[in-house]
Amino acid sequence: MSADPPRIVVLRLGHRPARDRRVTTHVCLTARAFGAERAIVSTKDGGLERTVDKVVAKFGGGFAVETGVSWRKVVNDWRGAVVHLTMYGETLEDALPRIPRDEVLVIVGAQKVPGEVFNLADFNVAVGNQPHSEVAALAVFLDRFLEGDGLRRPFAGNVVIVPSRRGKTVRTRA
Repeated sequence: MSADPPRIVVLRLGHRPARDRRVTTHVCLTARAFGAERAIVSTKDGGLERTVDKVVAKFGGGFAVETGVSWRKVVNDWRGAVVHLTMYGETLEDALPRIPRDEVLVIVGAQKVPGEVFNLADFNVAVGNQPHSEVAALAVFLDRFLEGDGLRRPFAGNVVIVPSRRGKTVRTRA
């Protein structure tokens, strides 16, 4: 990977607060942990924003989440590559070498994604061609795209989990 990591933003489409809150929270936390700088959610959900903001405040990082944003405006205004994760796309292995490493908008859906997204995306990428979680697809995509560097970034939060073979080692910064 280059010295300057790519700017990565995740766009979550079709979030239904009553049904998808937990999964969308996991999409945001996965985006943060694996190297994205922010998540945008097409449906307004203040509770989701507060939950993610609490994690960021506790564990660190510059991650942000914004909800209630027009997905079409985000996609149309985006100046980098637009990658739509879908089981109907080309294989991850075929797409990865062609995706630019500067600014990437990664789209993940919650419910049926509008057909328009397939045409607006620069890359429709399948992390496998079988049904599975969008959280899993996002994690695999970001890890492969960043060659593992996303997970190795320091977060400098108030709470630090220290890797250990057994038990739980948690350090709190003053």
